[in-house]
Parts: sequence; structure tokens; C-alpha cells
Amino acid sequence: MMLLETFPPTRQAALARVSAVRPNDYARSRNAIEGAVTGLSPYITHGLISLPEVLACVTTKHSLDVQHKFVFELGWREYYRHVWAFRGQGIFESLREGLLPQADYSALLPTDIRQAATGVPVIDTAVRTLYATGYLHNHARMWLASYVVHVRKVHWRVAADWLYGHLLDGDLASNHLSWQWVAGTGNSKPYLFNADNVARYAPAPWHSPGSVIDQSYEELGRLARQPMRCARADHNMPIQAALIEPSLLAEPPPDLGWTKPDEAAVAGREVWLVHPWNLGDLPTSLPANTLVVGVFLTDFHRAWPWSERRWRFVASRMAEIAAIRWQGDAASMAETLKCACQVRSVGEPHLAPWLARLAVCEAAPELFPAVDRRCDSFSQWWTRASQGLASATDLLAARQAPVA
Repeated sequence: MMLLETFPPTRQAALARVSAVRPNDYARSRNAIEGAVTGLSPYITHGLISLPEVLACVTTKHSLDVQHKFVFELGWREYYRHVWAFRGQGIFESLREGLLPQADYSALLPTDIRQAATGVPVIDTAVRTLYATGYLHNHARMWLASYVVHVRKVHWRVAADWLYGHLLDGDLASNHLSWQWVAGTGNSKPYLFNADNVARYAPAPWHSPGSVIDQSYEELGRLARQPMRCARADHNMPIQAALIEPSLLAEPPPDLGWTKPDEAAVAGREVWLVHPWNLGDLPTSLPANTLVVGVFLTDFHRAWPWSERRWRFVASRMAEIAAIRWQGDAASMAETLKCACQVRSVGEPHLAPWLARLAVCEAAPELFPAVDRRCDSFSQWWTRASQGLASATDLLAARQAPVA
């Protein structure tokens, strides 16, 4: 069982979690809140460890078929990146029609959901856990999303934006496309759940008998297709004291130590930019006199603010590898960096509109061979990405090869 302790923002903590992975236990119990999940997602999201590194480390102890559930689940992250690469900003819009017209969904997330005061234990426990840890088990994310969209009739995009801001591991592709999967706008079938499902996979504090979700799937399906202009909380359930939602910050806390390199320090130098998504070890090929600079682009964070917990997680790790940590907009950074000999970094879709203006970007490491044709379902992508591969070892050897 993975306890919901804080996530130490170190490479050592990431490697320790990888070393503790038990793939067969994961495959058997991953849907349970107290199952053998890995807790790797914050480290993978922020690049402290890559998917190829994860699988390579796990296969030193465990022999895995490429179709193993652990490998399969690693594939979902790259599939969502695949969709983002082809769809671009389109992932922030419904990919297909949902159960109801978009106008039947609210553009506001109700206060009782934000404050963990719905009276539905599974939902309130999920929100409290989210605020306390910055993390939610994947099954809990699905329950929360299904309730918000199909019971409370909140538009998936509104709620996805909210959840992203509070997650320590928030990835725009994984988060928003997962919400679309639950909403039924990313696939042909929406995700529904009921109180029996919660009781099967969660401990007692999550159980929700007698609540609005304590119905059959047929009844919940009818509810999901029923327009509800003024969705209500389940007031028949006892409600805990409301929480105050943690603030989301467009700028990092000022006490984390920000500096700005002057042009004299940059002039004629090789510069390597560390951003929040490439927090792994520095490349061994960097020249000895390379100036390593950590950057936070305000262009991104004005649109996508983070919780204080996430700012501190990222800034703490960044401080280990970059003596200079710089917060600013892309235009001012480009002006300062223009006198450098060369500026390099790792490409990242979260920063795609700006990073290419600042640096020559290397490709981030990928686990699966590239699929150069857009796939609109995971199964379609998986068939192409894993074609001809029998084992995880085969996958690690083949990941550089393009797939038609």
C-alpha cells in the first residue's frame, strides 16, 4: 500500500520508488485506493525520472511481457502526449459530442465541491486528500470527475482546469484528456460509478451508502442524460465542516530565491535551461563551463497557476541542479539570452509557444516508438506502438524506431 505522505522532491526519492515497484502486485491491485500503486507520477511529470528509466530499472528485477499491465499503463501517458502533438490546443475542447449539449453543463464549479462539503463521502474525501497531498489515486480522480460531470452537470473543461492547478503531477494532456474520457467527449462511452464500486475499491471512510451515487448503473445512466440546470448537493448526507480551498498562484512564493542573470554573465557562454519538466540529472555532455539556469515562464503560469505545494516541489529540486533560478516572461528572457554562445534545453509541449524562442531544444526521452499517424483511440495507438514487440526489453531496445 502506498501511503499518501509528501513526495520528497529529489531524484533519490524517485529512484527509491522505482526500486519498490512490484509489477504483479500493481497489476492485481492498482484499482484499489490502498493498492500497490507506484506514486511515481509527480517525478515522471517533472522529469526527475523518464519513462525509459522507469521501465529499465523495473526490468532489472522483473521480467515483463510488453502486454503487462504495468507497461500498458506507462503507455497511457505517451498516448496522451501523442494526442496532444496532433491535436494541439484542440485537447482543451470537446473532441466529440458528450451525453448532453455543452450548454447543459455549468461553467462554474460549485462551492460545495471546492470546499469538500457535498455530503457524499467519496467526493469530499477525494477533495480533502487532494488539498492535503497534491495527489489523488487514479480511481479517485475518475470518481470525482464522473460525479462532477454526470451528477452535478459541470462542464469537464471547467473542472479539469481546477484539478490541474491542485495536482502535484498535473500534466495538461493526461489530465484534460482523462476528463474527456470520463465525460464521454474523448471516447464513445462515458465513465459512471456507484456506491458499490467505491465500497469494493476504497476503505470505509470513502464509502457512500444512501448518497446520490447509491443507485444502479441504469439509474445513474439516466441521471447522466438528464439536464439539470441547478444541480444540488446531496443534502440528505451528513456534511463535514467546509474546507477553505488552497490558493492557486500565478507566481512562485517570493521566499524561494529568484535571481536574474545579467547579460555579462551570459555573454559568450553555453547556457543550459532547466525548466519544471526537465528536472532530472544534467546531461553528462554539457561543457564544463556551461551556465545552468532554471526558468519559470510567467507566460505559462498566468494561464495555468499552481498550488504552493507544487511550486515548492519544483523549486526545491531545481535548486539542486541550477544555482540561478529565473522567473520572467519569454520576451525578457530572450533579450538577456541573445548574447549567449548557445542556449539549449529539452523540448516540452507545456512551454512549446515560448521555449523554442529561447533555446535549441533536444527531444525529451520517450519509451515507445513514435507513431506518425494520428490515433483517436488508445487501442489503435497501442497496436501500432507495440507492434512486433514481445517483452519490455524489446520495447526498450526499439523505442527509437519510427512506426508507420
